[in-house]
Amino acid sequence: MEVIGIIKAKFDTQVVSERFKKRDFVLTVEPGSPYPQHVSFQLVQDKVSLVDNFAIGEEVKVLFNLKGREWVSPQGETKYFNTIDAWRIEKVSSGHSSASSNNHSQPSSMETGAPPVFTSNSVDDDLPF
Repeated sequence: MEVIGIIKAKFDTQVVSERFKKRDFVLTVEPGSPYPQHVSFQLVQDKVSLVDNFAIGEEVKVLFNLKGREWVSPQGETKYFNTIDAWRIEKVSSGHSSASSNNHSQPSSMETGAPPVFTSNSVDDDLPF
């Protein structure tokens, strides 16, 4: 999946264990709308430095995987958790994503005021919606 937005915040890398580290950043999606969305993404392991190349306020395209898991407490209560794992960040030049610049002149969702389009690169998408 992918989305275009503006980097709102970058946080420090957290070393969870000697084998696992993560870093969060926030992307503002639909910045020109009355209700901008601030979406938190996670970078893990060797990807934690990806956001270093971008400044707060810069427009980027983020490619990510959406993950969900179920947890049952010892008391039998079931909870669900979601994670948005970013695995690539690209600079958006002149308000257009790199996909748009390949001879496609479609304006970005920020230019049209339309909601962002989340796309999946997977043909075998097993999500029920």
